[in-house]
Amino acid sequence: MRPTRLAVVGPGLMGDKHIALVRGNPVTELVGIVQPDPTHAKQLEEQLGIPVVPDIESCLAQQKPDGVIISSPNVFHFEQASACARAGIPMLIEKPITDEVDEALALVDLIESLGVKALIGHHRAHSPLVSTARRVIEDGSIGRLVAFQGSAVFRKPAEYFKAAPWRTRPGGGPILINLIHEIGMMRSLCGEIASVQAQTSSRIRGFVVEDSAAITVAFENGGLGVFILSDAGASARSWEQTTGENPIYFNAPEESCYTITGTRGTLHFPTLRLESFATEDHASWTKPFETSDIVVDRHDPLQAQLDNFVAVIRGEAEPVVTAQDGLKNLQIIDAIRRSATSGRTIVIGE
Repeated sequence: MRPTRLAVVGPGLMGDKHIALVRGNPVTELVGIVQPDPTHAKQLEEQLGIPVVPDIESCLAQQKPDGVIISSPNVFHFEQASACARAGIPMLIEKPITDEVDEALALVDLIESLGVKALIGHHRAHSPLVSTARRVIEDGSIGRLVAFQGSAVFRKPAEYFKAAPWRTRPGGGPILINLIHEIGMMRSLCGEIASVQAQTSSRIRGFVVEDSAAITVAFENGGLGVFILSDAGASARSWEQTTGENPIYFNAPEESCYTITGTRGTLHFPTLRLESFATEDHASWTKPFETSDIVVDRHDPLQAQLDNFVAVIRGEAEPVVTAQDGLKNLQIIDAIRRSATSGRTIVIGE
């Protein structure tokens, strides 16, 4: 079987990772890159020996890829994904699916009406840590969900914002860039979210967008959750720094970013330390837990995501994260932003 021909739109922080993975995969071939900046485009073309064009339409017409990975700034996702859909080209859209709910609704409708294959780049869903944690929760080891506690607190350096000033303006900010990952994980591990309430602050960095947020969550199954988010706090209690899945971040393997508690026990993530009782009837704060550390065979979730995308293009698998999933995550993010503005609890779908 010939390699699957892929193009990458937006060679930035995530785009460069996708480019490296596609070039290093024996079943894929990088046939084009979309980069509107002519200086950067020339450098890439000379460095990689691959056509670099200024827009998605030129790429689709000239390179004729089997699939497209869209990793451009959020504000361009709708336009570029729509072009792929109209051309009937399967796409992997980096999260968020778009930066506005109305656009996401229109895009999902277009994708589904045309029958185009689409995968949303919530790559954590491909992590073996997540599938293992979900199995532990689903087999009843912690009992019925009571509480979720989550943290994504880290200190992004000034260079992060200088490299991409769009991150300081609407369409950027840690709620849309980072928290949307966490929403996907909460839904995967704890179930669907019924309502949210949030407060935000931008006083540390002084940008138009927030730098910190505190969110409370009510799950449809009756469980409650709290989440602290900040890109201005010096802490290692985040997915990036606790899982060790990306070597560019400092790894603190002893820390947890999520704690999931049920009527029978608690699972810490990503250490996957389980503290539980044999049954709910034995559960008591006067008794010791039975503890265990669950071992996981690790692999790169970004590579697993690419493998899923190729399998979707070839008709061998369904997307792990669908366009509908991407829309749902964005709707919850939108509810969080509206709650922070209004001070109200927002019911999802309201």
